[in-house]
Amino acid sequence: MVISLERDIIYPDSDGQPMADNTKQFRWIVLLKENLECLFANDPQVFVAGDLLWYPVEGRPDIRVAPDVFVAFGRPKGDRGSYRQWQENNIAPQVVFEILSPGNTIKEMAKKLQFYNRYGVEEYYIYDPDREELAGLQRLADELTVIEEIDHWKSPLLGISFVLTPEGLNVYYPDGEPFLTTIELAQKAESEKQRAEFEKQRAEFEKQRAESEKQRAESEKQRADRLVAQLRLLGIEPNEN
Repeated sequence: MVISLERDIIYPDSDGQPMADNTKQFRWIVLLKENLECLFANDPQVFVAGDLLWYPVEGRPDIRVAPDVFVAFGRPKGDRGSYRQWQENNIAPQVVFEILSPGNTIKEMAKKLQFYNRYGVEEYYIYDPDREELAGLQRLADELTVIEEIDHWKSPLLGISFVLTPEGLNVYYPDGEPFLTTIELAQKAESEKQRAEFEKQRAEFEKQRAESEKQRAESEKQRADRLVAQLRLLGIEPNEN
């Protein structure tokens, strides 16, 4: 008989920490979270979250972490106050992103690495937007291991690619399209809407032109038929050639 511990134990939905320490960190968190949402929008069994507390062990609310962004394959979309792994078919988030801020300490990041390593994360990416440095780790032989060549690295689980440039990090969808900010996504949607409207108008114009050509051809045929009839009334047989 399995006894749930949830009646007696509180699992807070907040750790009291801010989502981000500055606008740059926040912008990167939103960029990754929103584009990953777009990437898996049509897959109901991929859950993407930002700054959501993850509790891997039932009965231990002290064992928790709030990744900046994480992706859990095999879990349905939907709202959650926290990610309680025992309620998620015991599936740990497979991919985690952390965006560094000046307030992050080496000790803090070391503890997070230990946490992610222990509780089953398959891919772990850390980006420092101030230094424009990206690090990645991939689980090999049951251990998160540093990815030596991270530039132009393609995530095995996500299919996205990371490219480091003098201007910073660029992230690309599997089809090669770049990750876009919320404003850029809205502008792209508006541009595609306008293009679709233009294509619709062009198709309507082509349809009207084809109908006009058809009517003109019919009018020409009728005029030719009248001319033939008039010539025959005059006793002239038109030359069919």
